[in-house]
Amino acid sequence: MLPYRTLEEASVSLGRNLSFLETLWFEYSAEKSDYFLYCHNTIFLFIFYTILPLPYVVIELLRSKKIDGFKIQPNMKNSLSDMLDCYRKVVITFVLAVGPLQIFSYPVIKMIGIRTSLPLPSTSEVLLQLFTYFLVEDYANYWLHRMLHNKWGYENIHRVHHEYTAPIGFAAPYAHWAEIIILGLASFLGPLIAPGHMVTFWLWMIVRQMEAVETHSGYDFPWSPLKYIPFYGGAHFHDYHHFVGGKSQSNFASVFTYCDYIYGTNKGYLYKKEFEKAREKLKEK
Repeated sequence: MLPYRTLEEASVSLGRNLSFLETLWFEYSAEKSDYFLYCHNTIFLFIFYTILPLPYVVIELLRSKKIDGFKIQPNMKNSLSDMLDCYRKVVITFVLAVGPLQIFSYPVIKMIGIRTSLPLPSTSEVLLQLFTYFLVEDYANYWLHRMLHNKWGYENIHRVHHEYTAPIGFAAPYAHWAEIIILGLASFLGPLIAPGHMVTFWLWMIVRQMEAVETHSGYDFPWSPLKYIPFYGGAHFHDYHHFVGGKSQSNFASVFTYCDYIYGTNKGYLYKKEFEKAREKLKEK
């Protein structure tokens, strides 16, 4: 809850007029508790998880030879009922694990200093923090994910996520409830190290959800702007991890490829790429 009763008080406190976005933020958040604002994150996660995979659902249902050219595993097909069943299971896990995790983690959010006050962060500050969050989350996720591929971790927890050997957008958060909590810790590390504004925290969770859906989409579109991000793994990189399945010791990172490169866990993937290139050259002869 903001410590100002009017826009005039806020302007006096800041020593300047509020920007358009700051005015909107004041009008929306002035009388709302910080806890209520934090709980928006749970709502945003649910909304964006529901909406973001829908284009891939339509593409999957309209499969053709042209579309199959972008499908990473073109022999795998998913019916509408299969995809909706995945969505239903994720929503159940969301209610039982993600929702409570978000709600009961509020004391930690308050303790580390994620603020709801004015002024709003600048664009450069938001971008820098999001970049930091991605780097921190990617490194932590790499090791936590790799840990889940030990015998006990895979058989008791991680095997649920690998039920989809050819992932789909709705399967991005499809996992055992314990895995949701374990890998969710990696997502909180960035804000823990570099706490910012609540708006930045919301954006982080939304953008991370967007990236996870794209990575699990099962499609590799050449015009994706994400391909221009250095060391970005993308759908093709992560699809290989699902394709190999439980025996996979490759491509553990969630977003970038540098951890797998540094620690030598990308060799199987690189070998497959070289093999595919060689096979294409033979076809051309």
